[in-house]
Amino acid sequence: MSSQTFMPSTETIFQKIGENTMVVNLGPQHPSTHGVLRVICELEGETIISCKCVIGYLHTGMEKEAEYQQYMKCVVMTDRMDYLNANGNNLAHALAVEKLLQCEIPKRAQYLRVILAELSRVASHLVWLGTHGLDLGAMTPYFYVWQQRELILDLFEMFSGVRMMPSWIVPGGLRGDMPEGFETKLREFLDGFLPELTVVENMLVENPIWKERTFNVGILSAEQALSLGCSGPIARASGVAWDLRKSNPYSSYEDFSFGIPVGKKGDVYDRFLVRIAEMKESCKIIRQAIDGLPEGPVRTTDRKISPPPRAELDTSMESLIHHFKLFTEGFRTPVGEAYASVEGSKGELGFYIVSDGSNRPYRWHERPSSLMNLKSLEILAVGRLIADVVAIIGSIDIVLGEIDR
Repeated sequence: MSSQTFMPSTETIFQKIGENTMVVNLGPQHPSTHGVLRVICELEGETIISCKCVIGYLHTGMEKEAEYQQYMKCVVMTDRMDYLNANGNNLAHALAVEKLLQCEIPKRAQYLRVILAELSRVASHLVWLGTHGLDLGAMTPYFYVWQQRELILDLFEMFSGVRMMPSWIVPGGLRGDMPEGFETKLREFLDGFLPELTVVENMLVENPIWKERTFNVGILSAEQALSLGCSGPIARASGVAWDLRKSNPYSSYEDFSFGIPVGKKGDVYDRFLVRIAEMKESCKIIRQAIDGLPEGPVRTTDRKISPPPRAELDTSMESLIHHFKLFTEGFRTPVGEAYASVEGSKGELGFYIVSDGSNRPYRWHERPSSLMNLKSLEILAVGRLIADVVAIIGSIDIVLGEIDR
């Protein structure tokens, strides 16, 4: 099959406005598009008259594949959507399944989920900060933030054995408790992270070149953000003080004290400041969670989805049979539907699940924050120079694995 068969041409999706303009493609191979995103821009000189985002180059069909997998096996696919926010994806899927099952999660598991989710948020923002800086010619911050991200991935590896895609948050709780020595390593990271972040912040906040590339560039008003369905840092930078951890608390977020950073202008510079502030707030949440971590189990006692204790398998045939059936056939959910969402690193991340009573979802759909936020590019780029598109795309912070599902 030739590429023309399934890849749309410029003519089929884009109509030129003027006779004296030129249509150019930014991507899908261009590194500034953060993956396989194609942006078709119509230029008058170097000024963008209109632009169109073209997606689908990374389509994986994960949502359809999930309809053929047990609920527990769907977890590993959530990691690979927004792979920079894997724990947040795991959590959203788990919450939706748990809503179907109406099962209670132990308090300790909820706090540990918060710790993992907030660490993922910080790691995701660090990747954004480093790559966004590289896009605009600021190379030095990349080395600082990547070093800190490596420390977070070391914590994930210590917890789950996996660095980027842990799949440790599952329906019913966690796969296991935090290992011995994890708390010490976590506190060491928190103590050292904020000073390092301040170093990077000082490199950029008043840097005249950085401000020239970001200040008053790509302004998104609060009204535009709301009408487009934007959420997360891009909406908060426009003055929309909305955060699911505050408005619709989940996993015991109501137990923690933290602020919601917001911007004033909604430009690329404000989106930079908001994410810096969010990393600081995440560290506050993590410290509160580890300081007040309750004792107790990390999995629900509901035997519909929780395996029996390992010690019972040697003495109870019923427990052994239950264990075998749970891991071979999976668990069944009541007929119905559920939607659960979390405040991911890029905005509202949710899963909508329809159950037909079997051991796998009848329909499994993600509400992707990256896809919703990307639509703003077609507004933000108009009237700006072609060089500004690089800054605007970076400030939106997209992951194509979440967009092309």
